Amino acid sequence: MIRYIKVAVFLLCLVPFVVLLEKFFGPHPFDMNGWGVGLGANPVEALEHGFGDWTLRFLLITLSITPLRKLLRVPSLIKFRRMFGLFAFFYGCAHFTTYLWLDKFFNLHEILLDVAKRKYITVGFAAFILLIPLAITSTAGWIRRLGGKQWQKLHRLIYFSAIAGVIHYLWLVKKDIREPLEYGAVLAVLLGYRIVVWLLPWLKRRAVAAAAPQPVAGR
Repeated sequence: MIRYIKVAVFLLCLVPFVVLLEKFFGPHPFDMNGWGVGLGANPVEALEHGFGDWTLRFLLITLSITPLRKLLRVPSLIKFRRMFGLFAFFYGCAHFTTYLWLDKFFNLHEILLDVAKRKYITVGFAAFILLIPLAITSTAGWIRRLGGKQWQKLHRLIYFSAIAGVIHYLWLVKKDIREPLEYGAVLAVLLGYRIVVWLLPWLKRRAVAAAAPQPVAGR
């Protein structure tokens, strides 16, 4: 049953990609004059931002799996976490490729200038780079090679990638910052949950130690 659900979820995750490409290339994909008609006045920017939005969404979906499976008591949700994480990387690649190809036409000089001079591109590039080792080591084979604890430590890079992604979006839009702030609020809740979970054992130990009777010094 899980296998069929995973196939359905996989296909569902591809829908935004297909919709964005269909809007960009239009009904006549080989007619370059018709490209972008479904994405407004600046279709390349709209396509780039669309892929970027879905990168952030899948990062947040990936981070939501752990709290949801515990709060809803549905442990099988963990089976979808790797898929969502890889889709975050997939949409990140699409976002980055759109920038390199349709925005900068692979002009290395312009790209390097952008990365060096524009803070939001520097942070966005860093967010994408952090996803690469996570995608590479997402297989069961890599978990065995690295060991469970080391693998978990490495995959905490997703927190920094998501933070950098929100900052990238916030610095990009400049004026209407409502949407990046919404992403930031969701991320803050997801990271806050993890901080509470990490702190609870320490707080419990402190409470037990405080409640324990103190030895009376002998006279």
